[in-house]
Amino acid sequence: DQARIEIEEAGEDAMNEKERQMALDSVRLGLDALKKAYGLSDDQFDALVKFAGAEAILKREPVLAVPASPAPAPVAQAAPAVTAAPAPVQDESAAKKAAEAAAADEAKKAEAAKKGAADKAAEEAKKAEAAKKAAEAAAADEAKKAEAAKKAAADKAAEAAKKPVAPEAKKAAPAASAAAVGAAELTLEKTPLNERAAKVPEASYKQAYTGAIRQTLLGDEASGIKVGGANTLPFHLFEGTMGNNPKIAFDVLDVKPDEWPDSLARHYQDVLDNPVAWAQKCVKEYGADAICISMVSTDPNGLNRPAGEAAKAAAEVVKSIEVPVIVWGCGNGEKDTETLREITSLIGDKKVCLAPLSDSNYRAIGATAMAFRYPMVAASPIDVNLAKQLNILLENLGVSLDSVLIDPSIGALGYGIEYTYSVMERIRLAALTQKDEKLQVPFICNLGREVWKAKECRLPSDEMIGDQETRGILMEAITASCMLMAGGELMIMRHPRAVSLTKSLINGLMG
Repeated sequence: DQARIEIEEAGEDAMNEKERQMALDSVRLGLDALKKAYGLSDDQFDALVKFAGAEAILKREPVLAVPASPAPAPVAQAAPAVTAAPAPVQDESAAKKAAEAAAADEAKKAEAAKKGAADKAAEEAKKAEAAKKAAEAAAADEAKKAEAAKKAAADKAAEAAKKPVAPEAKKAAPAASAAAVGAAELTLEKTPLNERAAKVPEASYKQAYTGAIRQTLLGDEASGIKVGGANTLPFHLFEGTMGNNPKIAFDVLDVKPDEWPDSLARHYQDVLDNPVAWAQKCVKEYGADAICISMVSTDPNGLNRPAGEAAKAAAEVVKSIEVPVIVWGCGNGEKDTETLREITSLIGDKKVCLAPLSDSNYRAIGATAMAFRYPMVAASPIDVNLAKQLNILLENLGVSLDSVLIDPSIGALGYGIEYTYSVMERIRLAALTQKDEKLQVPFICNLGREVWKAKECRLPSDEMIGDQETRGILMEAITASCMLMAGGELMIMRHPRAVSLTKSLINGLMG
């Protein structure tokens, strides 16, 4: 029996050891599961294990039972089984709670760290936004300051540009006198050409002309001037005579011009708004042979001044001076007819030259001029045949060609002057060499208005193209000299200095 009891106890001990190993494996699996579930590191896991003490308890060797009497045997047999089994469950629960506590603590720390990072990022964003706003405000302030400085500089420059204009005009006005704009006389050749060319046959340099240019009277018999009368080419005095020296009329506008450059306007600064005083100044100070009153204010595309009102202003000019007057319309046939008729009804016995007559209004104005025995200007657009045709129409109307002047249409220097010169030359050759009576009338050249609207006369003084006023003067004087060489008998000009230079040329060539 004793042997049997020992065998049974040995079997029971073996069973208890097996259960202990199984419990230990369960604890380990549970702890590994907790470790994975809560994402614990190895250090955290070891701390929990040691804290629980489950592993140390389960690793202890069990105490072997001491043989005893049969009575107490059941107690010794049951004690290890009852007390050893609950230990792993209790330790597993404690480990789980510790793991949960550690995980919660880590979660709190992570949440706190996340919140701190978010707060820091918000603070940084706020600072960046404030810095951006400050930079934008500074940039806007700088832009405002720069704009204000730019505007102030522009205003200052504009003010500086404005200031010299008025004083310069005021200073220049007194200089607009005959002495200031006069030109020196040309030195004349005292020996005639026929004496200088005595060894050359006359047939080599002289030509006989069969025709002659009619002579036309402008103004009254007592105070008028005659133009035309040449029987030779311009200034060919070795071949014939020119009859009368070419004459120059000053251009006076019936309204103050706003497009004239200062280099021209300054000579009339004190009279530009008064046509009567303007015309008188041209006669008394600049020695005008005649006055051309330009009715620019009547242009329907401009001021469109009523014909009656404009005619009264022109009539005052006609009555205020003794030299011949040319009344030049705006170029609109219908308006010119109305204006010129109004003028003829207001000037009484004064004789004026009416201009321009074209194929659109020659009947109406031609009849008026013929009734009052006024000279007239037949205008054609740079064409020999059209100029001749208009003279034929006037003659058919009953107008005597002795009272007609041809306006061939003038191109300024650099602006078609070669076309004008060519047409005038052909007309004059036909009149002198072909005896074309319809073309044997004097030329009138309204060149001042063409020259002074050229851009070269308006460009400011420059080192390359020179002084502005000198440039304009020379353009007008050279244009006039070209027209004289082509046969022009009456020039209409504007700048007094250009007039003086042209007169000096005429006097020098005429001897």
